[in-house]
Amino acid sequence: MRAPVLRVRNLTVVNRQGIRLVDRVSFDLSAGEMLGLVGESGSGKTVTCRALLRLLPGEGLVQESGEVWLDQTDIMTLDDRRMSAVRGHRLGMIFQNPASHLNPVMTIGEQIAESRRRFFGAGGRESREKAVDLLRQVGIPDPQRRVNHYPHEFSGGMRQRAMIAVALSCEPQILIADEPTTALDVTVQVQILRLLMDLRDRLGLAIIMITHDLGIVAQTCNRIAVMYGGRLCEVGAKRSVLSRPLHPYTRGLIDCQPAGTGGDGRLNTIVGQPPSANNFPQGCRFHPRCPRSVSACRTEQPPLLPMRDDAGHQAACHMPFYPLIRREE
Repeated sequence: MRAPVLRVRNLTVVNRQGIRLVDRVSFDLSAGEMLGLVGESGSGKTVTCRALLRLLPGEGLVQESGEVWLDQTDIMTLDDRRMSAVRGHRLGMIFQNPASHLNPVMTIGEQIAESRRRFFGAGGRESREKAVDLLRQVGIPDPQRRVNHYPHEFSGGMRQRAMIAVALSCEPQILIADEPTTALDVTVQVQILRLLMDLRDRLGLAIIMITHDLGIVAQTCNRIAVMYGGRLCEVGAKRSVLSRPLHPYTRGLIDCQPAGTGGDGRLNTIVGQPPSANNFPQGCRFHPRCPRSVSACRTEQPPLLPMRDDAGHQAACHMPFYPLIRREE
């Protein structure tokens, strides 16, 4: 595995009540890698990634602690001016709903050109040429004409492509894609995923893919990080996690997937509901829904530890499906 371009250590986000919505999250990301951040709605995926950009949604959310190393710089220590130079240029994001994040009174070309002027000092003609080129790269037909169109003149899939072009205009090292295929039909979903994989392979982009869909992760990602209740419960290579899940929650997510062929009865489900932020249980936050829970699960949060035969595959579980390397006492 290549040296990471992003290292997140013990990232913690709290609300006004002091509840940890993101609790000591740590992971690495290498150049050219796509990491799938997986979990049910409300598990903390988007809050985690917006904390990386220091763009926490809503009022009252605060990064309590943690480090985010971009190469050799902990960007959590930067002042607002220096962070503004990082945001977009080195660490970009494709937001979940492009209709609400593209400016409705600016053409797509103007929105791309704005980024080129800000970060690279490009002139008007150069910025327009780059905008046309980026629209062509992301598969927008007739980019010479479409560069002058407004967001409302694009379909949902084309708006998503346009938002990717806006993000790429800043030439980021790392791209965060927040549910990039939400509300798109299946054909367009496949096109967007192929586009992201092509950009990863062609440009060497590191990508964090936020999703609740393990099918998308299986198609696109190199590694998987599973979140539940604001905590990472399992991290590892895609093949290892999907074929040998350690955590009962990961096993439950996999068992919930519809069979590709055949099928032997009703679809499996995970009993119960995810916890609300105001009612996180003590100990392991998954224990009220876990079929393997023991008394320790109700009082002690298990640390994220590696598997015995695969140090890159980690799980936070007192009763994993496979043995883990335990820390020396």
